[in-house]
Amino acid sequence: MTTAIQLDRGPGAMPGAAAIELRRVSRDYGTKHATVTALDDVSLALPTGSWTAVMGPSGSGKSTLLHCAAGLETVTSGQVSLGGADITSASDAALTALRRREVGFVFQSFNLVGSLTAEQNVALPLKLAGIRVSKKDVRDVLASVGLADRGGHRPRELSGGQQQRVAIARAMATRPSVLFADEPTGALDSKSARTVLGLLRRLVDAEGQTIMMVTHDPAAAACADAVVFLSDGRVVDSSGRLSSREVADRLARLES
Repeated sequence: MTTAIQLDRGPGAMPGAAAIELRRVSRDYGTKHATVTALDDVSLALPTGSWTAVMGPSGSGKSTLLHCAAGLETVTSGQVSLGGADITSASDAALTALRRREVGFVFQSFNLVGSLTAEQNVALPLKLAGIRVSKKDVRDVLASVGLADRGGHRPRELSGGQQQRVAIARAMATRPSVLFADEPTGALDSKSARTVLGLLRRLVDAEGQTIMMVTHDPAAAACADAVVFLSDGRVVDSSGRLSSREVADRLARLES
């Protein structure tokens, strides 16, 4: 049975519409004689215009789930749909085109190009996708994350929180259907983390963005519309919006 997340929907959420759907997905690593199962028969549907946090103990399959949902990894069995399109058996070229057009990524390590300015980093995915780059559009995206006056700065000239906001602006530049975030606040201090989480919340509520976020931080998960808990590669619990204490309590039970 597919786990359809029941959540407190933001204004952008579309009832009944799944931005991401996994049906009986498994992902194995290794050989026939020494196999590790990272995902084990996972079925999950994430509504459009919602923010879902994925949590679980170390090694539970969180990042593998995100990578499979985003088409970064091929599943061993099962089916993955992204924006209504079945990407399970898509070619590398098709997946690359889809990611450039429909998907945005934000990682803990920012992954900015150190030799480029903030504006140039934001424009990079547009250029790679062969999209004509408008300086006004790039500056508007930076302004939307509160960095209108930092466009000419290189990453080394920005704080960690500012670098992550540039990374979010870069991810949003192509107006993706889904934003995948892997520990987006993991390298930030608490103040910067709150700023970044507030920005993600605004993207969902004001612009109808769909976000799938892997995190180990209960405070970050509490900002999402729903939380999915993994253990040993399986979905073992899910809920609508929870407080940080409720998230921490559920996670502690999985880790005990």
